Amino acid sequence: MTETSRRPRSGPKPATPERLDKAALAYLERYASSAEHLRRVLMRRVDRSARAHGTDRAAGAAHVDALIERYRQAGLLDDARFAEGRIVSLRRQGASARKIKAALKVKGVADAVIDGALGDHAARAGRAGDADDLAAALGLARRRRLGPYRMANRVENRQRDLAALGRSGFSYETARRVIEAVDVAELEAEIGG
Repeated sequence: MTETSRRPRSGPKPATPERLDKAALAYLERYASSAEHLRRVLMRRVDRSARAHGTDRAAGAAHVDALIERYRQAGLLDDARFAEGRIVSLRRQGASARKIKAALKVKGVADAVIDGALGDHAARAGRAGDADDLAAALGLARRRRLGPYRMANRVENRQRDLAALGRSGFSYETARRVIEAVDVAELEAEIGG
């Protein structure tokens, strides 16, 4: 096909209640989502429809709100379950509590839900909050070969390694403990790993 023979892209379809229902279910089949994030996704669809077809934005917003509430009651949307899943995933990647909180706030999860889920995760892992952060920092250092996992030039790269952990959201104290660790086994024993 040449550039000129392509079919022109059609605009968005009108955001009817049936289409919004179908779009929401398709989104939830593919992605885990918080209620607020799903609301934003559906409202973008409503806004595009209002611009292209002149549909009523307020009616679309009311349907989205009703749909979100219905999905919450049916158990399809649960912010606490979403937060727990994201925390497990982000901790596995070596994310700090600070970075996790920021990521969940972007998705529209309430502070109380975030704090509860972080506490539950630490309790399930058998650690206090600081030990959970220390374990994540140690995992990140191991994966990125920072600090005690660096084979050569450890002293010359101290600042760079501290900065890498700092950019990942770890406190200076946590980063310093990991980077300056002489015996990694001692730190791992402290966190229970």
